[in-house]
Amino acid sequence: MRILLLGGTGLISAGITRQLLDRGGYDIFHFNRGQRSTEFEGQVTTLTGDRYDHAAFEARMAELGTFDAVIDMIGYSPEDINSLLRAFGGRTGHLIFCSTVDVYAHPASTYPITETEPFGPTAWDYSRKKAECERILWDRYERERHPFTVLRPVHTYGDYGAVLHTFGGDTYHLDRLAKGKPIIVHGDGRSLWSSVHRDDCATAFVNAIGNPKAFGRSYHLPGDECITWEQYHRIVAEAIGAPEPEIVRIPTDLLYELDKRAFITLVNFSYNNSFDPSAAKADLGYTYRTTVAEGMRRVHENLAAAGKIRNSDEVPEDDRLIAAWRRMTASLKAEFATG
Repeated sequence: MRILLLGGTGLISAGITRQLLDRGGYDIFHFNRGQRSTEFEGQVTTLTGDRYDHAAFEARMAELGTFDAVIDMIGYSPEDINSLLRAFGGRTGHLIFCSTVDVYAHPASTYPITETEPFGPTAWDYSRKKAECERILWDRYERERHPFTVLRPVHTYGDYGAVLHTFGGDTYHLDRLAKGKPIIVHGDGRSLWSSVHRDDCATAFVNAIGNPKAFGRSYHLPGDECITWEQYHRIVAEAIGAPEPEIVRIPTDLLYELDKRAFITLVNFSYNNSFDPSAAKADLGYTYRTTVAEGMRRVHENLAAAGKIRNSDEVPEDDRLIAAWRRMTASLKAEFATG
């Protein structure tokens, strides 16, 4: 089978490529800028170019003949998708699009979220554009019924990935945990979160290729562990041998007003991220193998060995926020204690 990955060297793409190579029987092509990795040199055909120069991309694709499957890992805007359809309309056996669970409205109408949940609106440009991409693809599918599948991963990480926290994925958070410093958690710390290792995620993509059960379907790829943010930080701390973390809970809206690093929390982390994986398990053999504890242990181990964990002493913002929050709450308690 001739398989084209648009991307190929990114996090999930690399996992897909490795599994295809391990299984054998695939003629694999990557299309990317040729700037990120040589991991698969000599094992795949790498075509270099700019996918976002749409005219040049379409002309290059026209030279390549047909593919049994095209997997789009780097389509982020409606313009990208319209270009994709011009390039491959009638020229691929199966089109697979990597979307995201972030296409859904927050809060959702029901939990766990199913694939029929309505999209947006959302304040996050990334999720809004991914939803627009899907609408274009689904509209084409409804008209033409050409084999097409959407996969919607949750937060996906690899062995050198990010350990998330209220302010994103900066590695100084691991240093804070290791040093026993207080950890800021947004809201009451009880919103739900789900992560998945890239290798578990990649299996679903590989099993979707040419699979008739997947035609005209969308699938969630979440972790089986759906845990609160407090639980997440405690699991990570134990996994890396850090002390039990001291959790400091601060309202999300206030955090964002004080520190714009909390944008991702305002638009995403503060909501319940709980998704139903049953369709992917039934049709794609999707299996969650890597626990949060094991995955985060490996991330920490690899980042530490590579010297890539940032010194938290160089990031004073968290301590400043904690000190201000404690002063404010102490003042409030004193005021109300005196009537």
